Amino acid sequence: MIKKHRLVALSTLLIFTCTTMNAQKIVKLWETNPPTSNEITKAEKYERNGNWVTNVSSPELTIYQTNKAKNTGMAVVICPGGGYAGLAILHEGEQFAKWLNGQGITAFVLKYRMPNKHKEVPLDDAQQAIRYVRNHASEFGIDVNKVGIAGFSAGGHLAATASTHYTTEGTNTKPDFSILFYPVITMERATHGGSRSNLLGDNPLPADIQFFSNEKHINANTPPAILLLSDDDKSVPTANSVLYYQSLKKNNVPATMYIFPEGGHGWGMNIDFKYHSQMLELLGMWLKSTDVQLGKIQEK
Repeated sequence: MIKKHRLVALSTLLIFTCTTMNAQKIVKLWETNPPTSNEITKAEKYERNGNWVTNVSSPELTIYQTNKAKNTGMAVVICPGGGYAGLAILHEGEQFAKWLNGQGITAFVLKYRMPNKHKEVPLDDAQQAIRYVRNHASEFGIDVNKVGIAGFSAGGHLAATASTHYTTEGTNTKPDFSILFYPVITMERATHGGSRSNLLGDNPLPADIQFFSNEKHINANTPPAILLLSDDDKSVPTANSVLYYQSLKKNNVPATMYIFPEGGHGWGMNIDFKYHSQMLELLGMWLKSTDVQLGKIQEK
């Protein structure tokens, strides 16, 4: 009798665990060959206990579906950072996706291809990721008007690029909101040298510098954004975020920026970041407010 009760309890626990775990699904980003190759021939490699992936040449999305009871209809495509040389796939990808799930948001971690000095490649992947989310919205209980993008460091540059360079032909690739962690924004003087070199080459053309300096392409239609960074960041100057924020405000686009006193660069979801809890609380509040505002826009 005792064994029977234990078996029932164990079965109940297993059912509960299975129904509350983050549902994961990995899909190829492109059904056919991408429009541009990055010409990387080396095999993809994971390092640092699986957190750092290099030589990315096969883009894919890992889908973290939120609990149906908590689902807000919001979705976020996540672009991990890594200087356009690799991806910090765990603390700037998977861990953030699971936190978003806790907020009732479906998350899509984008393993985008490294540009290898082929500048179109990351943006092609980011735009395709947004297309995928909108084209499969009903499958995941997503509102097509609540699809955002998030990025860390160079991934922040990619998220900002997708927010300022998009197409409305066919499936709309414009994000509805942006979450930018210590982002690279400009390709001019204040940029991160490694990110610029990996994206544009060692001697970039002035036209490419202009095109990928995202602060220069903001207008009234640019999606609202939140920027989160540290004042003592020695890798990506705070001027990057300030330039983006100021340009958003100049164009009357809702923008929020939090500059934490210390923390350096690349903290992502690391719990040893001094302001980890405060950062997530502020971000959670902003997401709830953004959800409300997007709902009001739809009602008009």
